[in-house]
Amino acid sequence: MSSLATEERPLVMGILNVTPDSFSDGGEWFDGGLAITRGHEMITEGADIVDVGGESTRPGAEPVDIDEELRRVIPVIEALAPHVRVSVDTTKAEVAAAAVDSGATLVNDVSAALWPVAAACGVGWVAMHRQGTPADMQRRPHYGDVVAEVGAFLADRAAEGTAAGIDEVWIDPGIGFGKTAEHNLRLLSGLAGLAATGYPVLVGTSRKTFLGGLGASLDGIPAPVDARLPGSLATATWAMQQGARMVRVHDVAATVQAATLVGTPEARS
Repeated sequence: MSSLATEERPLVMGILNVTPDSFSDGGEWFDGGLAITRGHEMITEGADIVDVGGESTRPGAEPVDIDEELRRVIPVIEALAPHVRVSVDTTKAEVAAAAVDSGATLVNDVSAALWPVAAACGVGWVAMHRQGTPADMQRRPHYGDVVAEVGAFLADRAAEGTAAGIDEVWIDPGIGFGKTAEHNLRLLSGLAGLAATGYPVLVGTSRKTFLGGLGASLDGIPAPVDARLPGSLATATWAMQQGARMVRVHDVAATVQAATLVGTPEARS
C-alpha cells in the first residue's frame, strides 16, 4: 500500500485533459501552454497529483495514435513534474513508459492492463474497472451484481500488480465506464467494502453524466456539465467518508476544502 494512502486527509487528483474532445472541458486545455498554466493553477489550488491525459475516454471517443498522444502529454508532464506529483492517464504501454521517463510516477490505467509497465518502471499504478471500450461501453452495460463483479475484478488485478512487485497499487471502480446511473449509485453505496480490501481506493465522479440526471431541473432537463459542481462535491465527499483515499476531480480548490473537512478528527468521529 502506498504511503500516500496513510495521509490524514484524502488526496485530490486534478484532471488535466490535453485533448480536443473531452466531455467536460471540450478542449479548453488542448494547447500545451494553456495545459501547463492550468496545471500550475491546480498546484496553487492544492492538488496532490495532476493527472495528465492525451486521449479522451468519454463515451464514443475515438482512439488516438501513439505519436499524437505522446506529442500532447510529454511536454506537459516535463513542465509539471518538478513541481507536483504527476500521473499519466493512458492505456498505451509506450505512452506510460515515456511519461515515466519524463517524470510521471503514477500510471492511471482505465484498461487495468498496464501493471507490467508500472512494475518495470518502478512506479505506482491505478487499476480501474471498465466494461467495454469508450466506443461501446454505454450502449447496454449489464451486470448480475455490479458491486460484487467490480470488486472481484479489481481484487484480481490488484493482486497481479502486487505480485509483480508494484508497491503502490490503487483500485478505482470506474464510475461511468460501462455503467448506468443505477450501477454508479450502487458502486458508491458499496465503497466501504471496496476500501476494506486493503488497497487504497480512487474514485472519480466529477461532472459525469449521471450527475446531470440526478441534478435535473424541475422540468426534467439534466444539469449541464458546468452546473454539476454540487453533485461532484457531494459524491466526492461521500466517497471519502466511505474510505476512498483519493478523488479525481476537475474542481480542485473546492474539493481540497471538502477533503480537508473530511480529514479532520471531528468529521471522522
